[in-house]
Order: sequence, then structure tokens, then C-alpha cells
Amino acid sequence: MLRTLPIIALLLIALPLPLLAQGKGVRLWNLTSATISGFQLSPAGKNDWGPNQTLNDKDKEVDHDERLRITGIQPGHYDARVSYPNTRQCFVRDIEIKADAVFSISDQDLKDCNK
Repeated sequence: MLRTLPIIALLLIALPLPLLAQGKGVRLWNLTSATISGFQLSPAGKNDWGPNQTLNDKDKEVDHDERLRITGIQPGHYDARVSYPNTRQCFVRDIEIKADAVFSISDQDLKDCNK
């Protein structure tokens, strides 16, 4: 019985490790001064825009200082098309996205804004 206790303890400790390895996925942290109503990604320099990621949020918008789960992309470098409820649209160029990591955008990152 005493020999099996260390084995059981080791199994109990190791059991949660695969769950921890799954991570939280890729997330956008909105540090712009406004609520985002559209967020699309394209491989850097390609203008091949993916789906609107804000649809992943329960209210379909990403408020200032809110985080949004990004789906359907692999780690790499991307451009982003950022839309606001007032029809303003901007771009963020060459964002490095890493697996299971948070990346942020702020007002200083926004380029080529219209309106």
C-alpha cells in the first residue's frame, strides 16, 4: 500500500497538465479609445480578409479594454481591418500573432483611417 501512494499522488498531479496545455487561445485586447464593431484579419500584405471576428463576442462588439477570442487563424503576421460603429474604418499593419497569446491594438497602431 505504501508503494502505491507515491504513484497515485504522481498521477493526480500529472492529470491536469494536458488541460493546462490547451491554453486560452488567441485574444485581441482592444486598447483603442472606442468600441470596435468589426475586426478582420488578412495575412500581412495580402488583402485577403477573413470573417468579422467581433461576431465571436456575445454583444458583437469589443469595448475599450475588452478582450476578444480570435478564431480560425494560425500564428503569424497579419494585417487587421478595424471598423467602428460610426462607419470609421482603419488598418493595423503587420501584427505578430502568437499561439495562445494576447495581442493588443491601440489608437497609435491605427493607420489609413477614413472619415
